[in-house]
Amino acid sequence: MKILPTALPEIKLIVPAILRDDRGFFVETYNRRTLRDIAGISADFVQDNHSRSELAGVVRGLHFQIEPYAQDKLVRVTRGSICDVAVDIRVGSPSHGHHVSVVLSAENQAQLWIPKGFAHGFCTLEAGTEVIYKVTAYYDRACDKGVAWDDPALKIDWPIAKQAAHLSDKDRNQPKLQDLPAYFHYHGTA
Repeated sequence: MKILPTALPEIKLIVPAILRDDRGFFVETYNRRTLRDIAGISADFVQDNHSRSELAGVVRGLHFQIEPYAQDKLVRVTRGSICDVAVDIRVGSPSHGHHVSVVLSAENQAQLWIPKGFAHGFCTLEAGTEVIYKVTAYYDRACDKGVAWDDPALKIDWPIAKQAAHLSDKDRNQPKLQDLPAYFHYHGTA
C-alpha cells in the first residue's frame, strides 16, 4: 500500500497493492493497522455506504455531516470511475475553499481519505458506476449538509458542463461556500 500526497495534506490518496494473475485480482481494501502505521489514520468506521449511478455525469455532492455526527470517509469505486472531490470548509484554515480532485476507479482501486471538516462529492465518468465509502459516524438527517457543487469560488474543474450534470433536487439547492455557516474550525495541523 502506498500513500500519495495531495494538494491538501489532510486528504490522502491510498493506493493498494493489486495482485493480478490469469484468474483476476486480489486487493486488500482495508486494514486498520496498515492505515494507522503508514498513513497515520486511526478511524472507527461504523457504517458502509454504497451508491450506484446509472448514467455518466451524475454529480453527488458536495456533502458533509456536522457534529455530533461529523464523518471521516474512506471512498473507493467498485465499478466504473469517478472524479472525486474534497473541499476544505474549515473556517480559518490556510486552505479554506481549496480542493483536491482525483480519479478513483475499479481499475486503479485507489481510495481517498476525507476527514471531518471537508465537503465531499463526485461526478461519475462511466454509466453504472458504483461507489462504496466507509464512515466514522452514522447518518443523521438533521446533520446532513452541503455546499454548491458548482460554486465558482471553489474553482473545481468538473469533467461535465453544468447544464449536462445529473443532480438531485437537494444538490441543485445547496448554499455557496460564502453563505455556509461556520460548522468547522481549523485548529492547526494534525
